[in-house]
Amino acid sequence: MSGMEQASASSNPPSEPRSRTAEKRNAFTELMSSHHKQAKHAAPSLSRKPQSFGGRDGLGAYITNPEIYPSNVVISHNADFVAIHDMFPKSSLHLLLLPRDQTKTHLHPFEAFEDPEFLAKVKFEAQKLRSYAAAELRRKYGKYSVQEQERQSALNIDPPPDELPAGRDWDKELMCGIHAVPSMNHLHVHVIAVDRYSDRLKHRKHYNSFATPFFVPLDDFPLAQGDPRREPTRQNYLKEDFTCWRCGKKFGNRFTELKSHLEQEFLEWRKL
Repeated sequence: MSGMEQASASSNPPSEPRSRTAEKRNAFTELMSSHHKQAKHAAPSLSRKPQSFGGRDGLGAYITNPEIYPSNVVISHNADFVAIHDMFPKSSLHLLLLPRDQTKTHLHPFEAFEDPEFLAKVKFEAQKLRSYAAAELRRKYGKYSVQEQERQSALNIDPPPDELPAGRDWDKELMCGIHAVPSMNHLHVHVIAVDRYSDRLKHRKHYNSFATPFFVPLDDFPLAQGDPRREPTRQNYLKEDFTCWRCGKKFGNRFTELKSHLEQEFLEWRKL
């Protein structure tokens, strides 16, 4: 569920304060640089304090002042959207897309996505974020993946070939969608790796909110009026017994056993 996912930077200050006139950093571009390095999570600059947001409104800070956060927190932003790393990830990679349209940002996604023009914008921006996320999965796990070996070998050739082997389709290792009952007040779309491997995954709701129809793929919108996912409480999705996302093994109510199993599945998944 996504309120466990409220993003907030840690208390470590950034190495350099960011000023009003600092050049906006674009993580999509930085990722493609051979010198791209992941920084530790850092707090926003003290030169511009963000407006106070808390609790279920915690995502509002990123929508209001995205430019004050470093690129390991806010990935990118424009006039219409902000993309961030979820600070309480429920998989090994977990990103959020935040629309900035003030007429939509406090609507339930079922309502907001009834607007076809707005839905088209969200899907377009979500695909951009998916491309970034797929590249991040390749960067993090490509060296472990059998499907990536030919591509990795080609990268080490001097000079490299004009066209690299395709390698693993990391986009297929991502889910993109919303929760049927969002736990945060601001509209947000999850772009999350399928692995559910994270120390922030701590209880039944965390797992089942991404492993059952409680998680509604963005591609399924607009939803039909009679779609049962419009009544998630009646369907009891969050109370379902645990089922492994990868192998389908049943775990009943045994969350600790599921967590141990998820670690093993993660190690196997990244080797594919």
